[in-house]
Order: sequence, then C-alpha cells, then structure tokens
Amino acid sequence: MLNAQDLQALGLPRDKRVLPLAMKAVHVALSHGADEGAMRAAIRRLCLDPAGMTADPVLGEVAEVLAALWPDGRGAAYTPRDSPAPWQQWGQVHVEAEAIQQMKNACALPVAVRGALMPDAHAGYGLPIGGVLAVRSAVIPFAVGVDIACRMRLSVLDWPVASLQTRREALVEALETETSFGVGAGFTGAARRQHAVMDEDWGMLEPTGVQKDKAWKQLGSSGGGNHFAEFGELQLGEAATIGGVHLEPGRYLALLSHSGSRGAGEAVATHYSQLAVRLHPSLPENLRHLAWLDLAGEPGQAYWAAMELMGRYASANHELIHRHILAHLGAAELTHVENHHNFAWKEEHSGEQVIVHRKGATPAGAGVQGVVPGSMGTPGFVIQGRGNEAALSSCSHGAGRLMSRTAAFRCIRPEEVARYLREHGVELLSGGLDEAPQAYKDINAVMAGQADLVDILARFVPRLVKMAPGSGARRFGKRRR
Repeated sequence: MLNAQDLQALGLPRDKRVLPLAMKAVHVALSHGADEGAMRAAIRRLCLDPAGMTADPVLGEVAEVLAALWPDGRGAAYTPRDSPAPWQQWGQVHVEAEAIQQMKNACALPVAVRGALMPDAHAGYGLPIGGVLAVRSAVIPFAVGVDIACRMRLSVLDWPVASLQTRREALVEALETETSFGVGAGFTGAARRQHAVMDEDWGMLEPTGVQKDKAWKQLGSSGGGNHFAEFGELQLGEAATIGGVHLEPGRYLALLSHSGSRGAGEAVATHYSQLAVRLHPSLPENLRHLAWLDLAGEPGQAYWAAMELMGRYASANHELIHRHILAHLGAAELTHVENHHNFAWKEEHSGEQVIVHRKGATPAGAGVQGVVPGSMGTPGFVIQGRGNEAALSSCSHGAGRLMSRTAAFRCIRPEEVARYLREHGVELLSGGLDEAPQAYKDINAVMAGQADLVDILARFVPRLVKMAPGSGARRFGKRRR
C-alpha cells in the first residue's frame, strides 16, 4: 500500500492541500483493484503535467490543486536548449577536464543565463567547485552545495604578532578549548553555545525542525574536512581599510576560521537536492545533479527559506568561535571580515534579476571584501572585489584541490608534510594527510589567475593550525583534547 512517504518520493510535494487528497484518491483506487505499479506511473505523470491530468477519473481533483500550486508547469519534460548559455574561465593551471565539462553541463540547463569558472576549480556534484552560475527564477540545491553557507571569517586581534611566540601556550589552549572538530563534534551541557539564531522559527519546515537539537549542539563548532581555525600573521604592505577600520602597514595577529552549517545544512541540502531530482525525472543523467526548484512554487520557496536560515546559522558559528576564543584570551577585536562561498544570491546582472549560485566561489562585487585561504601551510589573502561583470562579480574561494582525498592518502607521506610545515614555520595541532599543502594548488598561481577579479589588501600566513584529526595512518599532528 502506498503511503505518504512513497507519494513524496514519486514527486508530490509535502503540502496539506495536495498530499491528503492524493492519499485518499490512491487508497480508494487501490481498494477497488487498481494496480499499484500503474498507480505509481500515474503519480509520476501527474507530477510531470498536472494540468494535463485534470480530467483523470482517479487523480483529476489532485491534478487541479497541483496545477494551481505549480502554475509554471514544474516537472515538464526536459527540452534541450538550442545553444548553451555563455560562460568564461579564469586560470588555466590544473583545472581538470571534468570540472570544465560540469560547467558546460550547467550552461546547458534551460534556466541557465551565464556562468563563470574560477581558477581554483575542480570537479564536484553537478556544478563544479569553483563554479558560478546565474539562472532565471530558480534555485539549484546541488549548485549551492552540501555545506550550505560554508564561509570564512578573519578577526584582527589587539595582541602584538610577537604573541605567536611569547604567548604561544595561551593561543594553543584557546584553540583547543574553544573549538570542536570532527563529524558530530559540538558542545553540550554548560558548554553549549548561545545565540539568537536558535530563537528563530526552525519548525517552519520539516528539514530544519528535525535538525534543531543537533544544530544547537553543533553551534560554534567546525566539523571535519577542510574546515579549520588558526592563528597567524596578517601582513599589510601598505595602509588599508579592512572591515571598515583603517589599519597601518605592518604585521598583526589574526584568527582565521573556515566552517559552515554543519549537520543541519547537510540535511537541508540532501532533502531538497533529492526533491529537485524527483521533480525533474526527464533530465538526462549528466544534468541530474543540476535539477532545479522554481522559486515561484512551494518547494523553491521552502528551500530558499531553509538556505537563508542555514546562512544565518553558519554566520553564528563563526561569530561564536571568534567570540569564545577571544574571551578565553582576554583579547579584543580590532576589525574583522567574513564571507559565504556556498550560497545563492538574488542579484542584478546585465539589467536582469537572476539567481547567482557560487559553489566554492567568493562574492567579489566592487568594494566587497572577503578572504581567500590557501592551505594549512600556505598563505591566504584578504581581498577586495573589482566587480568584474564577466565573472558575475566572483572570485575563487581558496587554492582548490590538486588531488582527491583518496589520492592524497595514497601519495603524501607524513614526513613530507612535517618537513614542509617546519620549513614554513607552521605548527599543526591536529589534521589529516588529505589536507596537506601538497594536496592543494599553488595559491599564488590562483591569485595571479584572477588579478582582474580582485585586489589584494593583506596577506595572511598561518602559524598555529587546528583541523579535524585524521585516524590511524591518516592522522597528522598532535591532538591535545
């Protein structure tokens, strides 16, 4: 017997105007001897063309409601476009063929307007990492990414940069005590972090409502993968205004963090990515992970609301990481700069409002500041966008991976990493071999490849780095917690 979950899996929305009505119609038909397989096929046809099934003796009433709910014909058969949307590539060094093909695929979507590929690009799911895509009246969950609102934050401290040596133990203790890394990591009991983002209406949607408790536990934590928190030197060759504050030339102590929306963001991404795929069953296989949700309809509006909540949650994560580390030290913040790099924005380009997806790409509008990191052993940069319209006012989100994690574990030896970090004055508190500097592209080549996209305001050199520890032979560095 088909249940509500089965009907949603076939493409029907979880909507009180549709689902109960469909359940009743299906149960009546099955109780009168209808074939379940035929009923499943009918539901799929209904989702593809509700207006065309309003006269159906079983599903006609459902079709009328669904056609009103989906006036834009969502789920209609895929029609290839006559020519792809235009796109442009920045940087030619180590941009793999698969990433380029994924960008071409994205520009073949009926909703695509224009694309751009950043110099740190590598293959992802659907849109490549380092891909930027503008579309009309739609949002693509896979083009935002699994870690919704993954972002950077750099804070400049009022302590002298010499504190990296003179107060090293205090800095290490702050990182070890006030951050939490790894899958499922977080804070419980009296250590649980407090922020107004948890007072928002998480129950407005099922995917966010069921994640609220986990999200609160993980609030202020960093997770695994390439996320980190680190102290380092911020180097200014000339005076600059960063985060609205004037800084004189010199060297400053700075805290840099990289993390996103943790388990809650992943759950939201998974739910709506799967829904988008179900709603576009006729998409060819190479476009399957680029299935979109129309913003005129309930699924698109729901995803947009959930994505924006995850953006505020990710911002709160960084705010709390920095607040607690600085409070632990008794230090003050002189200024800070931060940015998303896995998100979708409503923007105007070439006189048209479009939805710009930046998956592993940083907003770089004219005068917009952000942070482009390197790796645990290479510098990052505070940048200011030049508003290059051809790139949809975007730049890279980092150096970009040179090799996969599997390849890194296979090819990189711990002693090589230890020697590299020692030679570059970096102390790794914990981390995995898959995040070794050798696994990443040359950040200087990446920055050179986007000189027309951003101006460099300052250079950040990592000194004390904390990441999620690996396991067994994959572990590197010493975990002190």
